[in-house]
Amino acid sequence: MIQRREVVFGLAGVALANSLMGRSAFAAGKIKPTSASALIVVDVQNCFLPGGSVAVKDGDQVVPVINRIAKAFSNVVVTQEWHTPRHVSFASSHPGKKPSDVIKVSYGDQVLRPDHCLQGTEDVRFSKNLQLTTTQVVIRKGFRPNLDSRSAFLEADRKTHTGLAGYLKERGVKTIFVAGLAIDACVAATAIDGRRAGFSVYVVEDACRGVDANGSLAKAWASMAKAGAQKIQSSEIEV
Repeated sequence: MIQRREVVFGLAGVALANSLMGRSAFAAGKIKPTSASALIVVDVQNCFLPGGSVAVKDGDQVVPVINRIAKAFSNVVVTQEWHTPRHVSFASSHPGKKPSDVIKVSYGDQVLRPDHCLQGTEDVRFSKNLQLTTTQVVIRKGFRPNLDSRSAFLEADRKTHTGLAGYLKERGVKTIFVAGLAIDACVAATAIDGRRAGFSVYVVEDACRGVDANGSLAKAWASMAKAGAQKIQSSEIEV
């Protein structure tokens, strides 16, 4: 967290303060999504909701917010973790290992988690309360047994593309709004890779929830800001 210790004057100071404090502090009016905008709803699945296998605290609270802002978008993309049995990310796939252990795999470090979002189970389904009538595409992540995935754009090996960037560009999308679960995992990865792919990126804070393990939430927001993603509130979107 950046703590301001002085008052900054002048136009240059206003620009600096705006970059440090985030767009919402100086928002003029509301943001109106256009045909060049897309909402990306990240992993709002039963496994990440209360009672799920890897539940995010208050994860269900994002659903009504997402339902409300989705009405403003003609382009909606939804991501879905879709793991195979004995997936590389499951601690149970590695004898003697437990959730939160880190192992080395072909693409680097892999944090192990409980079995979750298993294909064909109720755990993998989207929240029954999601109402996304303009969804065109579902991006499934983690369906390769030996490759994990967080970002909606790139798999964990940082080489395998999901095809989402090309799809959005083909449709003329230039700006993406990211919401869902969890901020300090798949939301941040999607926002950062969205910037790397050349999109303007807004992350809708109150339409997301995070895990916040050992300061991971603050680190995620800092990483997104460094990449050029802007934090906003759902109230800033014209619906």
